This record gives sequence, C-alpha cells and structure tokens, in this order.
Amino acid sequence: MGLLNLKNRKHDDLFDEAFMAKLEYLDIVSKKAFSGSSRGERRSKKLGSGLEFADHRRYSPGDDFKHIDWNVYARMGKLLVRLFEEEEDLYVYIMVDTSESMAVGDSEKFNYARKLAAALSYITLSNMDRVSIIPFGETATSPLLPSRGKAQIFRVFDFLRGLKPSGKTELHTSVKSFVHQKHRRGLVVLLSDFYAPEGYEEALNLLRYHRYEPFVLQLTDEREMDPNVMGDLVIVDCETGQQREITITPRLLDKYRAAFQEFCQEVEAFCSERHLSYFRTPIQTPFDDLILRIFRAGGFLR
Repeated sequence: MGLLNLKNRKHDDLFDEAFMAKLEYLDIVSKKAFSGSSRGERRSKKLGSGLEFADHRRYSPGDDFKHIDWNVYARMGKLLVRLFEEEEDLYVYIMVDTSESMAVGDSEKFNYARKLAAALSYITLSNMDRVSIIPFGETATSPLLPSRGKAQIFRVFDFLRGLKPSGKTELHTSVKSFVHQKHRRGLVVLLSDFYAPEGYEEALNLLRYHRYEPFVLQLTDEREMDPNVMGDLVIVDCETGQQREITITPRLLDKYRAAFQEFCQEVEAFCSERHLSYFRTPIQTPFDDLILRIFRAGGFLR
C-alpha cells in the first residue's frame, strides 16, 4: 500500500499529507543509502542453521556429520563443527517520553518526538523489520506491541495520536520494567529531553547490561536554552508543581545557560564513553533534516 494512498484515512495536523510526503522521501533516501544491504541488516548473535559462517567448535558425539568441516580435518586432523548465524528480523523499540516537560511550549517538543517516532517507525517497517512504541512517564501506558509490514504505519499513527503528556519523567523505572518483560533483543530508541529526577545513567546502563542497543535522541528547545525573561518571577516545576520565587538577572541567566549546556554535554559524554549512538537537536530543526543526519552518520540502519 502506498503511503500517499490516504483518501479514506482520517488525519490530523500532526500527520498531514506534507508529513506523509516527507516520509516517502526519507524512505527512498534510506533505500538508496543502504541499497547494498540485504533485508535484516543487523544479524543476531543467535547460532543456528543459517547460511553465513560464524565459527567452529569441537565435534561432540551426536553432532550431524554434514556440519563437520572436512577441509579442516584434512589439514589439521581435528574434527570441528561449522556454526552458522541465523538471520533474524531486527526489533526496534521506540521509547517516547510522555512526561509533562515534553508539553512545555504548546506541546511542540512532544509533537516533535511523535513525528520522529513515526518517521523512524516507517523506515523500520519499510525495511521489513519490527517496531514497537513504548511510552514512558509517570502514568503507565500500554505499549504498541511489535508489528511488521509497511501498512502497519497507520497503527503507529493512531497510537501516537492517542498519547498525552503528564506527570514526571520515569525513565529508569520504565526501562527497568521494559527489560524485565523479556522482549527480544534489539535497538532501543530513547526520545526524551532527559529531564529525569532519577537520572538517565542507570537506565542506559540497564539497557546495555541486558544486551539492548541504546540509541539516544535528546530533544531541546531554543527557548529553553536561551529564555527571554527578566525580573521577579514565580517559577513552577511543570512535573512536580513545586514553586519558587526568583529574581532573574543577566548574571543568573548566564549561569542558567552554562548549566544547561553542561547538562547536555554530560549526556553526550556519557553516551560517547560507552559508544552509544547519540544525537541532540533543538525542535526548531525540521524533523526530516535530523533523520537525514542520522542516515549520514549510519546510526540507525546498518
């Protein structure tokens, strides 16, 4: 089914026809970029009866004779069994931050995250791999279970439309719940501003420990990075409701900007030191420009 064959589909402004056209373009670009790759670009570590040679092991009584490497036996006099890799579908889990901080500024950050989730889902489905959407926030929301096939993008759209931001960022709690549900191993895309009171380090380490591949997309807003405010204000934590009276001065704003930049650099450094894919972008950047940047970096499809 062509993505633009949508006359009988109901759409909102989030996934309008202009958005659909951009997805088609990104799909074409991804296929050109990876035209030399076969379906299922990432091979699992699972050993089985596939066609690609992986390793040898010593022969044990009961092993099938047809798997013995007779060439090695002729050269070295050792009975070794050939092991092969089984090619499996890639599982992509897209975890979308649904906390209240994503709704600041008329939910523009949240909408941007949903568009990114939709775009990455479409590329995954078009590549005949499986995708699942997992919201995380203070309020538990059932995930969209793994699905496969290009036509499933409409289920993804409907699911993303139904998400609502609320409460605190529960990154570690959500990741802990995810890894203990015994999902198939795969790529875990984290779409978040990472304003997590409990931190982000343990969550990322937990994914790595359970042999998932974290892919970090940190979303920022230029208005958060450089706020245009001054004077006596009451600031309110959008996730906890805590209030504090404060006087904004140019010196305080400079300290805030420095602290914000330091926070972003810390997230990037943490990912870099552990060789995790990491991208940071202000939501003022067109989402398709970010996707193309990801393609060029080779951080999503391989």
